[in-house]
Amino acid sequence: MLVVMSIGIAAGLWQMSRAAGKLNKAATLESQIALPPLDLNAKPQWTLAEADSRRIAAKGIFLPNELIWLDNRPKPNSEASKAGSGQSGFYVLMPLQITEMDNVVVWVQRGWAPRNREDRLALPPITTPVGEVMVEGIAVAQPDRVFELGDGGEGASGIARVQQNLDLNKEQARHQWQQIPFVIKQIGGPENEGLNRNWALAASGVDRHYAYAFQWFALALSAFLFWLIHGLLRIRQTTKR
Repeated sequence: MLVVMSIGIAAGLWQMSRAAGKLNKAATLESQIALPPLDLNAKPQWTLAEADSRRIAAKGIFLPNELIWLDNRPKPNSEASKAGSGQSGFYVLMPLQITEMDNVVVWVQRGWAPRNREDRLALPPITTPVGEVMVEGIAVAQPDRVFELGDGGEGASGIARVQQNLDLNKEQARHQWQQIPFVIKQIGGPENEGLNRNWALAASGVDRHYAYAFQWFALALSAFLFWLIHGLLRIRQTTKR
């Protein structure tokens, strides 16, 4: 009984701590987003510590020939995806050449695009603005990562690269450009680009942690009640003898 109760209580408290961590992260992110946006064009060098979770505004030109499709990503902020049955698709990653800065780029997570259900080799159609654009978003260390084997399944189809994760260090070594050490998760922008930018909130999944915690606490309580009832029955049987 003690072993089962210890496991149940410990696991329940762990789930509660995960929920609290997400809530704290969401509160921090909300306070960061409330600050005035940083102008990425103000200087050529930035650090992740300066920009992490801050709103970012960057003016530049997209480089569509360097587009990367991050595979196996569920539709953002979808109830079905939270339950594990959401539509699979891609995160669309594209570098932005910063205006009036020679060879300086920042990667932009432009949005999510659905995978073709009938032809998995067909990439979804998206639209990329031509010429100088203003991109706004949130600075993150990197896109959400997924499990990968080997080199991440990197493939090529013409100029398209389909892979599991984005490695900023490898991209900088590949292109030999000056690269901002974080990614802009784009928010807003035109709605006719074939991209979904309804990103999940930082506190997403808190209810699930509470549900798991309840189950573990219920297991601990059940073990205690089983021990108590079983003990009382044995005492009653002993007194009758």
